[in-house]
Amino acid sequence: MTFYTVDVFAIDKYTGNQLAVFTNASHLSPLQMQRIALEINYSETTFITATEPDNGGYNVRIFTPKKELPFAGHPTLGTAYIIQRAIIQQPVEKVHLNLQVGQIPVSWERIGDGGEVLWMRQNSPTFHEILSAADLAPILNLELDEFDTRYPIQEVSTGIPFIIVPLKNHTALKGIRINRERYFQFVAKTYAKDILVFCPETYSAENHLSVRVFVEYLGIPEDPATGSANGCLAGYLVKYAYLGDAALDVRVEQGYEIDRPSLLFLKAIGEGESIEVSVGGKVIMVAKGEFV
Repeated sequence: MTFYTVDVFAIDKYTGNQLAVFTNASHLSPLQMQRIALEINYSETTFITATEPDNGGYNVRIFTPKKELPFAGHPTLGTAYIIQRAIIQQPVEKVHLNLQVGQIPVSWERIGDGGEVLWMRQNSPTFHEILSAADLAPILNLELDEFDTRYPIQEVSTGIPFIIVPLKNHTALKGIRINRERYFQFVAKTYAKDILVFCPETYSAENHLSVRVFVEYLGIPEDPATGSANGCLAGYLVKYAYLGDAALDVRVEQGYEIDRPSLLFLKAIGEGESIEVSVGGKVIMVAKGEFV
């Protein structure tokens, strides 16, 4: 079986979030896919189960080392990149992926340095329970005065739910240490199992926000770049006018604390009761190989 490794939301090669993509996986059972994903042990591995379009899109399944996901951000962009390079084998403006959450479009944008950014349109975010800083503080090893209480801690979903946590500064963000016992006790009672924390201070002056994402529930202690979580964040930022506008166009850092610096582009705009969300980033080819 042929597979490719790509870095998604990359700044350069060997940054961003690693992804393995299998291009001829129609013969594999879900159990076999799960075992391969565990063997590779990236945060996600994807399997293209048909090399011809079905209803205009390519059928794709996404697995973490522990379970199958209905949607995930960097696997969507990275798989679309491989579909274009290895299956279609010519430039395209858009590719559709058939995922469990529905059909997700991915489009290409040329940028000034001669590279390209891939963009995915996510489902409109839904907003769920507002949670307490007092509950999150011992999980994150933070003091209550390190949370930005002007904005709520809330469960948000564009396909996978995340707990969105606003912090005041970089010191708080960098100081997080997850208490696993308290974390698992807490998420046993919540709709969202994964946590995104963010602050308005950044490593690079070009960027607008810093983010960390903790996905221990799925076997990923900390993720270097999380498109699904950042889509939820984009909706949250618009809903609460965090940056003072109903339209959003920002650069977000992630992964610096685990030596996988990543860059995500977020766009969102409120449209009546719904919010249109798009997440973009660069994809870089790293390797090609075979499973035997």
